[in-house]
Amino acid sequence: MKIEKANAGHLTNFEVLDFLRTRGAKIDPMGCLGAVAASECKVYEYLLKTPACNQTRESVTEFANRCEGFKLTDADKQNIINWRPASAADVYAMVEECGKRFCKDERGMPQDEEDRANELVALVDEVFPAPPANPEDEVDVDMKDV
Repeated sequence: MKIEKANAGHLTNFEVLDFLRTRGAKIDPMGCLGAVAASECKVYEYLLKTPACNQTRESVTEFANRCEGFKLTDADKQNIINWRPASAADVYAMVEECGKRFCKDERGMPQDEEDRANELVALVDEVFPAPPANPEDEVDVDMKDV
């Protein structure tokens, strides 16, 4: 393997999961021996329990395009894509200095920061599919199918 460009950028959990799928990773490490390393199967299994399990490349791209008015850094966007906040409290935990950055809208007009946090949650709900009710159940179902 040749590294073309070191530190070219950060990967979202979805991108890692998508890469592992293309390489043939499975939940059962015995089922993918030779195709991928056992550690990659473990990462794959973990990522199936995160919001990345049902995201699409289109939804990630759409979110990245539509969230521009929120003054999010690349790290903020990555956290939101990876962990899919479900409430304003989640947004405050993920976005550094959320109160300072959300006190004005994209036009620079004063706005209630909690309203902006709720707008971001609404955008996340609109763009990304709902996470599975119980990801553990889906993993068990997948293991029965293998």
